[in-house]
Amino acid sequence: MSPCLHPRVPLCCHPRCPLVLPSPCPLVLPFPLSPCRHPRVPSRCHPLLLPTPLFPLPPLTPPLLPVSPPLSPCPRPAMAPLADLYQVSMAYGHWRAGRHRAPAAAELFFRRPPFRGSFALGAGLAEGLRGLRAFRFSAADVAYLRSVLPSTIDDAFFDYLATLDASEVTVTAIPEGSVVFARVPFLQVKGPLLVVQLLETTLLCLVNYASLVATNAARFRLLAGPDVKLIEMGLRCAQGPDGALSASRYSYIGGFDCTSNILAGKLYGIPVRGTIAHSFIMSFRSLEEVQARLPPRAGGDPVDLAGLAVSWLQRVCDLLRTPPGKANQGELAAFVSYAVTFPCDFQGLLDTYCGLEIMLDPPWICVPVVINAFPARARSGLPNFCAVALALHQLGYQAIGVRLDSGDLAQQSKEIRGVFQACGAHFQVPWFGTIPIAVSNNISEQSLEEFGREGSEIDMIGIGTNLVTCPLQPSLGCVYKLVEVNGSPCLKLTEDEEKMTIPGMKTIYRLYDAAGHPFMDLMALEEEPSPSAGQELGIRVLGRLGETTKVIPTTVELLHRTYFRDGQVCEPLPSLPEVRTHAQVSLNLLSPAHRRLHEPQVTWDTHWTPMADNLCFGNSKPHLCGHVPTLSILAKFPGIWRPGPG
Repeated sequence: MSPCLHPRVPLCCHPRCPLVLPSPCPLVLPFPLSPCRHPRVPSRCHPLLLPTPLFPLPPLTPPLLPVSPPLSPCPRPAMAPLADLYQVSMAYGHWRAGRHRAPAAAELFFRRPPFRGSFALGAGLAEGLRGLRAFRFSAADVAYLRSVLPSTIDDAFFDYLATLDASEVTVTAIPEGSVVFARVPFLQVKGPLLVVQLLETTLLCLVNYASLVATNAARFRLLAGPDVKLIEMGLRCAQGPDGALSASRYSYIGGFDCTSNILAGKLYGIPVRGTIAHSFIMSFRSLEEVQARLPPRAGGDPVDLAGLAVSWLQRVCDLLRTPPGKANQGELAAFVSYAVTFPCDFQGLLDTYCGLEIMLDPPWICVPVVINAFPARARSGLPNFCAVALALHQLGYQAIGVRLDSGDLAQQSKEIRGVFQACGAHFQVPWFGTIPIAVSNNISEQSLEEFGREGSEIDMIGIGTNLVTCPLQPSLGCVYKLVEVNGSPCLKLTEDEEKMTIPGMKTIYRLYDAAGHPFMDLMALEEEPSPSAGQELGIRVLGRLGETTKVIPTTVELLHRTYFRDGQVCEPLPSLPEVRTHAQVSLNLLSPAHRRLHEPQVTWDTHWTPMADNLCFGNSKPHLCGHVPTLSILAKFPGIWRPGPG
């Protein structure tokens, strides 16, 4: 019997095998199946597969899909092994000491704002919560740990690991897509000490890159402005399939409009877009290769689109005062072929063949920058595209855009817009002057800044490498620090002041001014009363205790929500478009000073809020004291506050 031919069914559906099932197969075979041959992972294979070897792959087996998309119907793999080895070693130490069930708390935050800006976008929360739900060690995981940990470890510890889950863990967090600032906890985790310790690497892995790429995308959105469409096209240069899918998802949260990644679109519902490549155009040599008959949109007999395009090419070249013979015939054939295939979605790539000089006829110029200018350098693709687009228009269709992939993109966009407007006016086709112009070619933040300075007619920008690889800062640098054990605050003391931690479980507030802009994040101990709108707060800057200022917030917002309790997500999670909308609202609330992407004029005010001038540590909880032993601990932190008089 032949293998199952159910569409897209891989050879193994074991949750630890790096293959996924896009849809369940309804049929079940009445006999046992061969075990999965994934290393160290015993499993049964998909119910429709006969007991045949996993390798080599049968000729009819479709391409296999990568694991990790959260919407995959396959069971999510156990997440507990997604950890550094030393987490398990420390867990054993806690277990041996009988401290493994001690109540503990940790916080996840970053120390410095990324890309030398002032903010980050918090992302990865939904994935982190899914990871918590899947937190467990399978029998195979425990067996593997036995093989890599010292042989002196008690067997009972491995039995204990097999029972672990996150049912006693509570997680509070700032909503995904929110603006987050340095040293303000994005996540707070409470639970048994051993489990809180084991979650560190997992949560950092799921939040670090997600927040970094979302922030990078948000910066591109701020530079591009609200009207330019941004397409993420980094699949081919991303750090593997998982990195590519994450980049598509989190750049969408950061403000991109669509992706070129088909799988990301399928899994996450992100709009997918694409143009055409140079290889398609280069594959044609002449119009003789093209089957070019196309019926008018309103109906009727098919028309020879190639002949119609040739006649329009003559008219376009007459307008642009250039010989039609200079237009590349293979390129024209490619455009005609694409137009016949996609008459309602025709678009052109203009820079496959360069070097054609076109003198625009001044009476038809509509873009001021080209008037009285030197001859506009254009591509062979420009008259060819115009000819095919006008031929399509004659049959009732409308072209949807062009793309540029080399050269001075801003200047070319203005010159091409002039040609489009000239054709639209001369041939009385009003929509022609507004044909969207897309650009690509290693676009960076600097590119967008240049577009803004020079002015452009660009409508869509495709960004790949400089978005998904975040070359300006390869990691956000999130850290996960223990802040409390058994009700006693914990802190790290080090000569590097930046690495000193802020002890105790905290409540986080965001304060807003009269203009509606947030101006301060306030951290208070959990037992302290919350500040209120209109209350005068005395601010004391640590290290400069003699300098006291007053602030009166117009609005006070409690930032953290409880998302995970008793092993389950307890707060409804928003959809991806809802997270994206929240991110844009959060960014728009920032003052212009905080939105600056380079060398912000102000830093974000984050303040520590003990009810006295300093925080000391007794046997259990922070308490008030009259001396100042902790000033050096908190000296790097901008300030403290307490309620002002009255």
